[in-house]
Amino acid sequence: MSEQELEKIGMVIVAHPDDAEFGAAGTVAAWVRDGWEMHYVICTDGSGGGSDLATDVSLEARHQISQIRKKEQRAACDVLGVKEVIFLDYPDGQLQPSLDLRRDIVRVMRRYRPTRVIIQSPDRSWTPVMSTGRYHPDHLAAGQAALSAIYPACQNPWDFPELLEEGLQPHRVREIYIMGAPTQNYNTDTSATFELKLAALRAHISQHLNFEETEKWVRGWSKTIGEKYEVAYAEEFHRTEN
Repeated sequence: MSEQELEKIGMVIVAHPDDAEFGAAGTVAAWVRDGWEMHYVICTDGSGGGSDLATDVSLEARHQISQIRKKEQRAACDVLGVKEVIFLDYPDGQLQPSLDLRRDIVRVMRRYRPTRVIIQSPDRSWTPVMSTGRYHPDHLAAGQAALSAIYPACQNPWDFPELLEEGLQPHRVREIYIMGAPTQNYNTDTSATFELKLAALRAHISQHLNFEETEKWVRGWSKTIGEKYEVAYAEEFHRTEN
């Protein structure tokens, strides 16, 4: 199949609401402008994303923050032009690269049949930006599960044969973009979509009570990456073809 024949369908698979906005929102917005239909898959329910000073961490409180964060994620996707958000609803903070999670990711990929997929890194990077303080164990689990789902499970009829019974035929993802990888080999010039990235991040009100500080950090980080490629702002990935 030639490049011209590939369907312009993309997918972003991450652990939590707002993960995609930090790592790839400028790229997502640029792809949407280029005619790509984009879908988000959020692996957890976002229920562990309340205040660090919280004293009420009951099931009811977790349910409330989950609903708030889902609403915020949908609002962020509206800003970027993302068509749909799918929540897999695994408990926030407890994500594991299990067979169940892999199956659920394969299910959505076979249903929507993306040509390109953005995922989180299954490996930790020890750069200052992506150190222990900014790379949650859920991110690693989501990255590992997504990569295993892309190859070989999504394209292999022998993996999860029960999905064939659901009418979901094998599908080959052609391009994989990995956020936060230890090494990067690809960049997107996000100069024209950087303000959309900020607007999408701003939609996550519960997570960024001091948005001025968040904006300062994101702007500086994106500018530093951009300087490497002689553009105003950029996002980096490790890109590979499948």
